[in-house]
Amino acid sequence: MILEYDTIVVGSSLTAILFAFNNEYPVFFTEARRPFRFDYLRPHLDLSCLKIPATTKSLTTFGHEKQVGISKEMLWERLIFLLSLNGHMPLSDLGTSMRWDGNTLTCSSDYGRIANIRFERCYFFGDDGCHKLVEARENRTDFLVYDWIAFNKGGKHEIDYLETEDKFVSEIWFYPSDRIDGKTPVKDACTVSRLNQEELLSFDFSETMARFKTIFEMEQQGMKGLFASIGPNGNPKHYRFRTSTIGRQKIRVSDAAWEESEKVKKATVDLNELIEKLPQTSTKYDLFIKNL
Repeated sequence: MILEYDTIVVGSSLTAILFAFNNEYPVFFTEARRPFRFDYLRPHLDLSCLKIPATTKSLTTFGHEKQVGISKEMLWERLIFLLSLNGHMPLSDLGTSMRWDGNTLTCSSDYGRIANIRFERCYFFGDDGCHKLVEARENRTDFLVYDWIAFNKGGKHEIDYLETEDKFVSEIWFYPSDRIDGKTPVKDACTVSRLNQEELLSFDFSETMARFKTIFEMEQQGMKGLFASIGPNGNPKHYRFRTSTIGRQKIRVSDAAWEESEKVKKATVDLNELIEKLPQTSTKYDLFIKNL
């Protein structure tokens, strides 16, 4: 299959999808860079133009109130859906690799070649499965690391969010456990860290230490495990928190620097500015939005 376009977008970050949506450009990618589950837009942001209800919720934490708006993941999914309906995601997520030969961008799946794409201009937002389209000039060393932690004992509490002053476990998000069917008061946790390549290889920044640091930060705030008994001195005694590792996710903070070429360009755009344009640009998709 041969596809020919004037302009395309390569990448699947929220910024890339917003840019493609606002300009009605087709999108191609080999990896879905879905926003982090607990990344939120600012409170009271109106996205009724996309039929996304305005939501603002207050998170229970210590010291101050934290308000968040619509999740970035919800916005990303809605834009992907509308782009697909408008025919601007011709390969969906079928591609697992792309290779540029100077004239044609060849997309392949696990089973073989699925499309040859020709274009006059490409806006590149980063894609690790895209080869030879740009030449990286430096290595990428910093990662956002998400450690998912199961609470096997002590997961029932009212806290939604903790913030620390360290780059290792700088944030702790508590959420109703996905391991238990139905509505549950038991919460698991996801920690957020920013680490370089050397730190990722060190046990001091491992999944195990992330669990220990999470428990330490909880106890520093006065959080306690399940009530056990009354001690001889009349004070209550509590079980220690018991946790296990669910998994670790690593995402590069930024793509390597690269130089523009005749056909491949950088899009100098701001996420907030792209969002502000949605009430105007979404009118191009009214045929689909009115039926949502």
